[in-house]
Amino acid sequence: MNFFKRAWLSMKARKGRSVLQLIIFTVVCVLILSGFTIQSAADKASELAREQLGGTVTLTVDQEKQMAAMKEEASNSDSSSTDSKPKFQSNPIDVSDANDLASLNHVKNYNYYSSTQALASGFDPIESSGDTSSSSDDSSSSNQTGGPGGGNGGPQMVDADLSISGLLDSATSTDFDAGTSKLTSGVAITANDKDKNVAMVEENLAEQNDWKVGDSFTVTSSDGNTKVTLKIVGIYKTTDSGSDMAQNFSFLNPYNKVYVPYTVANTIKGSDYKDTVDSAVYTMDDAANISAFEKEAKKVDGIDWDTFKLDANDTLYQQMIGPINSVASFSKNVVYIVSIAGALILGLLVMMQVRDRKYEMGVLLAIGEKRGKLIAQFFVEILIVALISFGLAAASSHYVAQLAGNQLLAQQNSSTTSESTTSENRGPGGGGPGGPGGFAGSVSNLTKNTEQIKELNIQVTLEDMLKMGGIGIGIAFISVLLPAALVLRMNPKTILTKQE
Repeated sequence: MNFFKRAWLSMKARKGRSVLQLIIFTVVCVLILSGFTIQSAADKASELAREQLGGTVTLTVDQEKQMAAMKEEASNSDSSSTDSKPKFQSNPIDVSDANDLASLNHVKNYNYYSSTQALASGFDPIESSGDTSSSSDDSSSSNQTGGPGGGNGGPQMVDADLSISGLLDSATSTDFDAGTSKLTSGVAITANDKDKNVAMVEENLAEQNDWKVGDSFTVTSSDGNTKVTLKIVGIYKTTDSGSDMAQNFSFLNPYNKVYVPYTVANTIKGSDYKDTVDSAVYTMDDAANISAFEKEAKKVDGIDWDTFKLDANDTLYQQMIGPINSVASFSKNVVYIVSIAGALILGLLVMMQVRDRKYEMGVLLAIGEKRGKLIAQFFVEILIVALISFGLAAASSHYVAQLAGNQLLAQQNSSTTSESTTSENRGPGGGGPGGPGGFAGSVSNLTKNTEQIKELNIQVTLEDMLKMGGIGIGIAFISVLLPAALVLRMNPKTILTKQE
C-alpha cells in the first residue's frame, strides 16, 4: 500500500484529529493572509496619497543665517547708537530665479507669494473691536498703529486696514488648497491675471460694501504714495478665525484679506519690489521626490544660497500615511507572530499523534518501509488539511482583513487627531492655539482640513495567496519533520519493544 493511500485512510480513521488540525490551520492561514492583504492595501493607499498630495518645497529667506549675521555684526560693533544696530534686511526673490526652479524635474505646480498691507479708500473695512485706527486717503492724517511690515516690508509703524495677499494662482494657494477659503462666486485668480488689477474679496467685506463681481474699489499703500483700483473677479468665504492680534488690528482680520496677483502686491509695496516675490512654493509630483528636487535646485547658480533656503514640507503626506504605516506595521507583526505560533501549535499536535502512532511506524519499518515514505505520509496528511485551509482562508480573509484593517485604521486616526489637537492647543512656541499666524498657522489649516484615509481597499491578490501558501507549506513541513525525526531516529526493534 503506498503512503498516499495510507495517509487518506489514516485521516478517515481519525476524523476528530483531522478536524482539529483543519480548524487550527485555517485560523493560522486566515490571519496570515489577512496580514498580507492589509499590508498590500496600506502600501497602495500610501502610494496613492503620496501621488495625490505630493509635498511642498518653499524657497524663502534663510532667517537663521540672517540672525546669525546680525549677532556677529552686533558683537563686532563698538557703537551703541540706534543707527549702528543691525537690522533685518528685506531680501525679495527675483521672479527669474523662482522660474528657474519651477522648470526643474518633479515640479507638479508652483505658486508665488508677495504680501503687504494697505488702506481702504472710499469703502469700509471690517473693523476689529480693539482697533482705534481710522482709514483715510491721506495716510499722513491717519492714526498710526503698530504692525508688522510696511510698504517696503520693513518692521515699522504702519497704518493699515487690509491685508493684501499677492499670489500667482489662488486655486493652488495654501488657504484654498487646504479648504480654509472657498470661492463662492466669480472666478479664481490665475497666472493669466499677472499684471492685471483684479482682486478676490471675502464675502463679509463684500456684503458690508454692497459689492458684487465686476465692481471696483481702491486701496492706498500704507505710506500713501500709491493708489490702485481693483476690479472684483471673485468673492470667497473663509473659515479662518485669525490670530489673537486680529482683535487689535483690522488688517489681521481674515475678512479683510484681499487676494490679488503678486504683481499688484508689488506695485502697492513700491518700485523696489518689481519682478520679485516674498516666497515661492513648489508642489512635487511625488513626496518621495523632495530630496531629488532639492539636490537639483542647489545646482542653480543664480540663487544666493547664503541668503535663501529651501524648506521641505510634507506635513500633509505624513499626517495621512502615519496611521496607515502603523496599521501596516501591526499587520506585519501579526504575520510573524501567527507564523511562529502556528508552527509551534501544529508541531505539538503532530508530535502527540506521532507518539500515539509509534507502534504503527515500528511495524511499517519492520516490514521494510522506508523512513522517508513514513515522513512523506505524515506530510501528505497535514498537506491535505493545509490545502483545504488555503481555500477557506481565501474565501474568508477578505472580510476579516477589511474589518480588522478599518478598525485598526480608525483607532490610529483617532490617536493622530488627538495628538494634533493637543499640539494645536499648545501652539508653536507657547503662542497659543495656532500661534500668531504665519507659517505655523498655514500648516495648521492644511492639517485640519486634510481628510484622513478612513478605509482601506482590501483585495486578496495572487501574490498574497502565494505568500500565504508558501508560509503554510513551510509550517506544515516543520510541524511534521521535527516530531517525526525524534521517533524515526530509533530502529524498529526499539520502537516495538518500548510500546506498552
